[in-house]
Amino acid sequence: MYNRGINAYKKGNLKQQIAQADPHQLTLMLMQGALDRMAYAKGAMERKEFETKSEHLSRASAILVNLRDTLDFNGDETQVADNLYALYEYMINRLTDAHVQNNTTIMDEVINLMLPIKTAWSQIPEEAKQQAYEMQRQQNAAV
Repeated sequence: MYNRGINAYKKGNLKQQIAQADPHQLTLMLMQGALDRMAYAKGAMERKEFETKSEHLSRASAILVNLRDTLDFNGDETQVADNLYALYEYMINRLTDAHVQNNTTIMDEVINLMLPIKTAWSQIPEEAKQQAYEMQRQQNAAV
């Protein structure tokens, strides 16, 4: 019963964070969510909790699919978007491999691929974010 109250609080807090987040923060939250789900899945693998493992791998994969499918291929950095698309696709496939093989080493591989992306994303300077938002607004206004 105690956990139910804590979970309700966490969900309410998450909804509030999402409502107040800008696109950069939302992406960062998704990346952290994917990493969290991968860590939970790895722990479930080690404990042989196969239903829990499956649930967390499914959520991690869904987040990676979302990150992959929301890449912007219209800007100046299409090569970066192409590379990220291929990397997300690779990570999704490796999560499937980890699930089928019940392999924590593959989980570590995917986590170690995701961490530098999240770290780099979190270190984007505020000025660069504002420039990107302005460019996006101008593109949307032109359409």
